[in-house]
Amino acid sequence: MKRAKMLSALRRSLQSKPSYQDIQANVLAGLTVGVIALPLSMALAIASGVPPQHGLYTAIVAGIIIAITGGSKVNISGPTAAFVVILLPIVQKFGLGGLLVSGLMAGFILVLMGVGKLGRLIEIVPYPVTVGFTAGIGVVIATFQIKDFLGLSIESVDGHYLDKLSAILFSLPSIDWNETLIGVLTMTVLLVWPKFRSKIPGHLVALLVGTLLAWMLSLYMPGFSVATIGSRFSFDINGITGNGIPPILPTFDWPWHLPGADGAPIGLSFELVRQLLPSAITIAILGSLESLLCAVVADGMSGKKHSPNDELIGQGIGNIIAPLFGGIPATAAIARTAANIKSGGTLPLASVVHGLFILVSILLLAPLLSYIPMASMAALLLMVAWNMSEAKHFIRTVKIAPRDDVFVLVLCFLLTVLFDMTVAVAVGMGLAAMLFIRRSISLTQTSMVEGDHTDYDMPDSTVVYDINGPLFFGSAQKALRTIASVRPDVRVVILDMSEVTLLDMSAIVAMESIANDLQKKNIGLVINNLQPRLILKLRRAGVRKRLGKVAFSRTLNDSFEAARKMLLQSPLGQ
Repeated sequence: MKRAKMLSALRRSLQSKPSYQDIQANVLAGLTVGVIALPLSMALAIASGVPPQHGLYTAIVAGIIIAITGGSKVNISGPTAAFVVILLPIVQKFGLGGLLVSGLMAGFILVLMGVGKLGRLIEIVPYPVTVGFTAGIGVVIATFQIKDFLGLSIESVDGHYLDKLSAILFSLPSIDWNETLIGVLTMTVLLVWPKFRSKIPGHLVALLVGTLLAWMLSLYMPGFSVATIGSRFSFDINGITGNGIPPILPTFDWPWHLPGADGAPIGLSFELVRQLLPSAITIAILGSLESLLCAVVADGMSGKKHSPNDELIGQGIGNIIAPLFGGIPATAAIARTAANIKSGGTLPLASVVHGLFILVSILLLAPLLSYIPMASMAALLLMVAWNMSEAKHFIRTVKIAPRDDVFVLVLCFLLTVLFDMTVAVAVGMGLAAMLFIRRSISLTQTSMVEGDHTDYDMPDSTVVYDINGPLFFGSAQKALRTIASVRPDVRVVILDMSEVTLLDMSAIVAMESIANDLQKKNIGLVINNLQPRLILKLRRAGVRKRLGKVAFSRTLNDSFEAARKMLLQSPLGQ
């Protein structure tokens, strides 16, 4: 495996000597993705419990840094919907400062994962686990948007999912029809616009229509009013105050100088790091899975190859630097990456341009962005949640998958919704591993070849056991259990291990125990056609060739000859 390096995607891009046409295509692709990422970044920051500008800062800083230092030429990184269910509880408990500190810690963990060559991590996550927790995340995100979509009056949505759902249901009588009108109109545009096959992103049109309608109705319809980004959020940065999104560049500040849940600077202490460590590990694991999955999808779409370990290092560096400028945790976004490839993006330049576009938009469009209704942002997030849930894949898996996989899928889904993604992934991976072990055990078989076998000249008082499959901690006892008890007339046991591909320590101990038991019963043991590397393992454990007691052979005829010699010797022949 190649050693993980920084800037691998950038170096490979420069070595390919891109033409002017390539650069032009990537600039246009970056602008296209920037238009898509601008409202999504704000919406995902709001869903995570922080002001919208922090999502924009994430797309700018992390998007550019990861593109330059990562291992994929075409990945577009920024805030993603998958993080929402993890980040919102952190914000509620530790505030913005705690969220950025946990993101910083996750960045260092990601770098260590890349250096430790864990870039193939995505390959060990079963498909039902991935579909289960992503569908669960989609349900949670959608549930949280009902409040703003309908304009419900809810004082608090704290607690577990069922508590939040209960609060939403009891608040339905407080529905605000002004908010609902804007939300429904925005959702309608989101659903209808793709049918026109326009190159203009549907969510951009939907937000524009929702914003213009809300603005016009507020002018010409007395009493009409809806919550907007400007009315919901305010800022006070270096003496500059205002509503909505601050029209200034991201500024450097240590994350622990930012406020915690109580509004005071959260500070930096060992106790804070200890409390945030589980969240940081979860962010790192989810970020690695999503970025690597995105890179695999991107490889299939673009025909290019990414470096998984380098991508983890790049993701880690991006998540280390982004919190220093107010950015929340970031990872590669599949939808934005797909849009980049479809728009002609082939180089990290596209992601850099996408970040610069958002940067310019903050400086020039911040006052206009403040007019976007919160109901329109909720409608956009509902669509994101639906797309993320992959309902078609979920239903298809339930219909065609083996029963065990369906159980894992549904369990991961329910645990994600009712508890959190950390529990869901941990339990799902553990359960999937146990089910895999059970299936593997069933593949290993031990069968006895009867003494009247016609193909070979088998000696009397000899029995042959044919062992097929790997012998490991799950299958060793099952495969070797029948060998422990043999008929009284048997004087030599032959183990035909031609099809054995694996011996772990449990199997070695079991083999050693069988050899000792047979010796105590004055029964000889012949091990046939075991791979040399596995014979070496047995020899290290003490199962060696012993005259008249233990022998090794390469063919069944050789094993029968060894058995005859044992039968002629005392005490086996007695």
